[in-house]
Amino acid sequence: MSTDRPLARAPRGFVDRRARDLAAERTIIGRIVPVYERYGFEALDTGALEYADALGKFLPDADRPNEGVFALQEDDGEWLALRYDLTAPLARFAAANWDSLPKPFRRYAVGTVWRNEKPGPGRFREFVQCDADTVGSARPESDAEAIALMVEGLEAIGLPRGQAIVKINSRRLMNGLLAAAGVTDPVQTLGVLRAVDKLDRLGLEGVKLLLGEGRKDESGAFTKGAGLQGAAVDRVLAFVSAGAEGRPETLDKLAGVIGGSAEGDAGLEDLRKIHEALTALGVGADRAVFDPGIVRGLEYYTGAVFEAELLLETVDEKGNAVRFGSLGGGGRYDDLVARFTGQQVPATGFSFGVSRLAAALRAAGRDPAAEPRGPVVVIAFDQARMADYFAIAGELRAAGIAAEVYLGSSGMKAQMKYADRRLSPAAVIVGEDELAAGTVTIKDLDLGRELAAKIADNAAWRAERPGQATLPRAELVPAIRRILDARA
Repeated sequence: MSTDRPLARAPRGFVDRRARDLAAERTIIGRIVPVYERYGFEALDTGALEYADALGKFLPDADRPNEGVFALQEDDGEWLALRYDLTAPLARFAAANWDSLPKPFRRYAVGTVWRNEKPGPGRFREFVQCDADTVGSARPESDAEAIALMVEGLEAIGLPRGQAIVKINSRRLMNGLLAAAGVTDPVQTLGVLRAVDKLDRLGLEGVKLLLGEGRKDESGAFTKGAGLQGAAVDRVLAFVSAGAEGRPETLDKLAGVIGGSAEGDAGLEDLRKIHEALTALGVGADRAVFDPGIVRGLEYYTGAVFEAELLLETVDEKGNAVRFGSLGGGGRYDDLVARFTGQQVPATGFSFGVSRLAAALRAAGRDPAAEPRGPVVVIAFDQARMADYFAIAGELRAAGIAAEVYLGSSGMKAQMKYADRRLSPAAVIVGEDELAAGTVTIKDLDLGRELAAKIADNAAWRAERPGQATLPRAELVPAIRRILDARA
């Protein structure tokens, strides 16, 4: 008989999450969703699988559409794929139901997505997203509401103003800049966008080199630049440096850079309307700013683009200071439904990565979930008395208190260690004496942990039995509630 055994390992890019991680994500979702609903967004849930052609992920040189997605083929030859975001399913749903939907259609969605990509630190192939989108409105005010939602969502999870900020730019402004700089070649356009995207890391001088002939890094590796000449380089640098403390001041500076092109002027007007709406919503420049250095997704978005950034200092596992970066983002994408219907339907929205939000809060010392508490543990002394132990657990559960009977085969000491390892608030001890007298002995494990740090002598510890009391059975539930309330 073969002795080969499979390795107990998770696939690359997939992680096992215990109670603390799950509690953190539930807490974040529970705080963000009410914000979405206050803004009038309705919930929508779509299936985990979509037809692969609806997701638009096909390898050009293979029959299997597995680039970026996890795909499988049905008996009829159709390819299905796990959704890689929540936007593509929204596009499919909107196209299929457009005639019956209220317009604009405002929906939020929370769900798991999967990406068949190379995993890395903080980059997983399975994670939870939390999106809000408006389909069917071309008004810049719908972009402003998405930005306000991001701001309020971040504050709801525990990042008040001054600790996170939403930065806003526009693809239309960038188009105006490129026109003013004489950039028409798509390859050169991409080179400009990639250069600007490195502003935070390389500074103006590094971006200047990448806009021109290129840049050699510390290792000696050379990155080819966008090939712009002097005046065009200066114009791009002036554009990305135009950010000011106030939103109107930023727009005034940008107007002097983009040269009055029709597309650039339209982008400026969109941002002015976004500013006015944000001001009316009470979202000032300390919570949302115009930042022409933001290029996230400018190849994909058609108008405003926005990105949330953590402002708190964060550290890695070794205590070293690190820049956490983006918490989420979005923008206007007016080609959402067009590839299904041929009809352009305006849309705007954003996405938070729930696991990323939890990681950001933890890195900033703001863990949204405390150490998960275990249930009250009913100690099992005697197999013949299991019915009595289950009756006690049932009484606690009926009162809304999490409880379990120890179902292992260990003795008293090991059972108490089990309860402590579960971070149980209390253990209920019912031996022959308690059963005969109609009493229960309750050990307040929270208090015991607290007092243990103050008692150095084992003999004193055994004599004092900290946090332990014997009470009439009728006082079981009230006593346990007092213990829970004391640590709430």
